[in-house]
Amino acid sequence: MAAIVEPFWMRKTLEQLDPLEWESLCDGCGLCCLQKLEDEDDESVYYTRVACKMLDLKTCQCSDYPRRKLEVPDCIQLTPGQADQFKWLPPTCGYRLVSQGQDLPLWHHLVCGDREQVHKQRISQSGKMVSEKDVNEDDWEDYLIFRAG
Repeated sequence: MAAIVEPFWMRKTLEQLDPLEWESLCDGCGLCCLQKLEDEDDESVYYTRVACKMLDLKTCQCSDYPRRKLEVPDCIQLTPGQADQFKWLPPTCGYRLVSQGQDLPLWHHLVCGDREQVHKQRISQSGKMVSEKDVNEDDWEDYLIFRAG
């Protein structure tokens, strides 16, 4: 009888993941690429529907992922060492879930084998976003969708 092997995200820490495993945790929702606003009083972070200029609004993929830092210098590069700061990521985020020792959701492509499930299950903001190129930064508050946490 063959031994049942847990998936890599359940048996490894974030620091133990190889680069391909790390990148595969991304579910492609695009939520991390939405502009966020921070409440100065209580430091709450709010997501907006305003997407980074590099994000494809339909596929929720970066239009130039390898060179994104050149175009958007303040683009955050997630690393295992930042896991304690992942609270601003959406609660469905694979990086956040694995950092908290939780399993991935059933719709995650590593679980179900279908990269489109993140859109079919309406986890992503595909088709609901606007580009930051089209919205004045002073108007971002008009596009609030939820509070991180």
